Amino acid sequence: MNILLLGSGGREHALAWKLAQSRLLAGAKDKLYAAPGNPGIADHAECVTLDVTDHAAVIAFCDAHRIGLVVVGPEAPLVDGLADSLRGEGFAVFGPSQAAAQLEGSKGFTKDLCQRAGIPTAGYVRTASLDQALRALDTFAAPYVLKADGLAAGKGVVIAASRAEAEAALAEMFGGQFGAAGAEVVIEEFMEGEEASFFALTDGASVLSFGTAQDHKRVGDGDTGPNTGGMGAYSPARVLTPALHREVLDRIIMPTVRAMADEGHPYSGVLFAGLMLTANGPKLIEYNCRFGDPECQVLMMRLESDLGELLYACATSALASQPPVRRSRQAALTVVMAANGYPGTPEKGGAIDLGAAEEHGAKVFHAGTALTDGQLVASGGRVLNVTALGDNVTEAQAAAYAAVDAIAFPSGFCRRDIGWREVARESHG
Repeated sequence: MNILLLGSGGREHALAWKLAQSRLLAGAKDKLYAAPGNPGIADHAECVTLDVTDHAAVIAFCDAHRIGLVVVGPEAPLVDGLADSLRGEGFAVFGPSQAAAQLEGSKGFTKDLCQRAGIPTAGYVRTASLDQALRALDTFAAPYVLKADGLAAGKGVVIAASRAEAEAALAEMFGGQFGAAGAEVVIEEFMEGEEASFFALTDGASVLSFGTAQDHKRVGDGDTGPNTGGMGAYSPARVLTPALHREVLDRIIMPTVRAMADEGHPYSGVLFAGLMLTANGPKLIEYNCRFGDPECQVLMMRLESDLGELLYACATSALASQPPVRRSRQAALTVVMAANGYPGTPEKGGAIDLGAAEEHGAKVFHAGTALTDGQLVASGGRVLNVTALGDNVTEAQAAAYAAVDAIAFPSGFCRRDIGWREVARESHG
């Protein structure tokens, strides 16, 4: 069949790379399209120009090119209802409906669902004005967790160490710092523990565990500096023991899938749960309605099942027919190379030479690149995801950084300690 992948980042490059290996694309006339794609994705797919906000144009393309499966990479088109428009015209889509995508599109929606379904999460208050938010601070103790309700490109969370800091942050949030995403703000209790990410596929009824990962959000070594969209990740998250894995499925994932179906918003796609492993067990921090970035890159490196068949089964309510997901026993680690200035204003246009980065088994996923007169250049904040496998995280880390060091990117930088927690655990046996 023909497949259309929507998106242009490192996540989509990883998806394109793995989709290109699918039996669904084994026929001579089968084709993978990507819109808009990037120079790395172009190695696996035909890149085309499509405005994903123009639903009629996407539908027309799918009609003209006999698309059998649409894979929506980023969250914005899902929250915008693109999956609904395509399904309404009979196309199979991997990704939730607009109503179901509220799990990511509205922090308040998800917190209310957790409360109704008894899903463990932090205590919270939804606020719709600065005055209301300032009063709500009285019910919490420092540090304060403040979240813009809507989509804010992964940057809508503020952890304020003091009351004064919280009040200043709330003034900025309600003052338009995050645009429409900050029209409401959710205030939560601070949870102590280690964070981990859990991924499951669901067609609205059946659920398959897809994998686990841990990422690094802070821009600097030692988890210092401002939050970013993610500076690196590794998989699996061994801190999620088999017992915790089962608990997450039983107390968080399955109740969510059941509640969404019961309330008339069946969820189909990948359910990405950000978790806090507290002294009282795992608790949900938030949901994302798409694969994480850069978590997707390490998940795809370890995936041994046919990605196309899995995503098509999700899209056609046939997940129950699929066997458990097969994953490599090896660990994967990815290092994000970003443009100088990120997460502020990144320096664009810097030349990149990938050199021999992939000669020893690493994979370089393009996240924010472009071709200018045949020269690969940086075109975004996060530019490359240098990804490698190893028998453990320590080995995967060494392989990934060896590949990083083979790349010439003078106007870029990266953290040098991705995976540090797991490496420390491995060194102590």
